[in-house]
Amino acid sequence: MNLKITSTSSASHSCAFGVAATIALVLLSVGGLNWALAGLLEFDLVAAIFGPATIFNRIVYVVVGLAAVCALTLLLKMSR
Repeated sequence: MNLKITSTSSASHSCAFGVAATIALVLLSVGGLNWALAGLLEFDLVAAIFGPATIFNRIVYVVVGLAAVCALTLLLKMSR
């Protein structure tokens, strides 16, 4: 999937999102929804799916965190 991102300034940026970036954005969306549910309804979706304090919870949280790092690198590349 290719997206062309243009700014209001004279410089335009294009960013080709690969499979890893697409997965990172999906994971960030899932993580964001989980945080929204936790903040608004005190409901942890990951814990509801995998049970409280399991290794799977930790894996999901680490993978979402790595997706955030990937997204930050994409933002830095887009800002150049």
